[in-house]
Amino acid sequence: MSLAPLLFVSHGSPMFAFDTGLAAQQLARQSTHFDHVQAIVVVSAHWLTHGNYITSSESPQVIYDFSGFPHALYDLLYPACGSSIIAKQVITLFNDNGIEMKADTQRGWDHGVWVPLRHLRPNADKPILQISINVEHDTNQLQHLGQVLKQLRSQNIGIICSGSVTHNLSDTRAKHELVADYAQQFQEWVREAVISKDIEAIKQPSKSPFYRQSHPSSEHYLPLIVALAAIDVYESVNVLTSPILHHTISMESYIWT
Repeated sequence: MSLAPLLFVSHGSPMFAFDTGLAAQQLARQSTHFDHVQAIVVVSAHWLTHGNYITSSESPQVIYDFSGFPHALYDLLYPACGSSIIAKQVITLFNDNGIEMKADTQRGWDHGVWVPLRHLRPNADKPILQISINVEHDTNQLQHLGQVLKQLRSQNIGIICSGSVTHNLSDTRAKHELVADYAQQFQEWVREAVISKDIEAIKQPSKSPFYRQSHPSSEHYLPLIVALAAIDVYESVNVLTSPILHHTISMESYIWT
């Protein structure tokens, strides 16, 4: 069975939109994997809802869901289209699989969507839809969400799960030279679990003693559960290695093609 690509991306700071370093280069190199998909569905850490929602506007706007950054960041756009038709297709699939999904006609794309896409698809040439993370879902329900997304992959829809392997903002530094040991250790733990396709480990990150420091809150970790549930047993992962930035922010990403 042919599957559209699946990417877990550590999207970092909103300033990643301007980045030209290794993480940005790694994303740009993956662009061709998405050349022939009919659309891309993104699950981002920055849209948390009660219930399950998908964007259905034909022309969603970017959301500047941050403050205190340079003015130039607020001038950036990502002029891709949405698709109400594909949104209906996704809603039907999820409802048929026991997950009630609703359309959101007003929601735009948060920076967990448009910032990495500026590197991955700079021409903004694919319809983009965003799915929310239901805060009422436990890890088993997130796994089920990923399994349904795998069915979308068989319909030639690419999937991006956007979060971060590590995300401790309270311990960041201006410079990148010194890396927090706990962030390095947790990144290695995640990488091993991802390579071995150990969804049970990924669903129980607190088994790593470095999880709580790496993720004081869980929202940036949850898309990784969804991603690993959306892979096929025969797929191997390509690890997009990148330095940990600002002391604690992993930029490592994973792609299955």
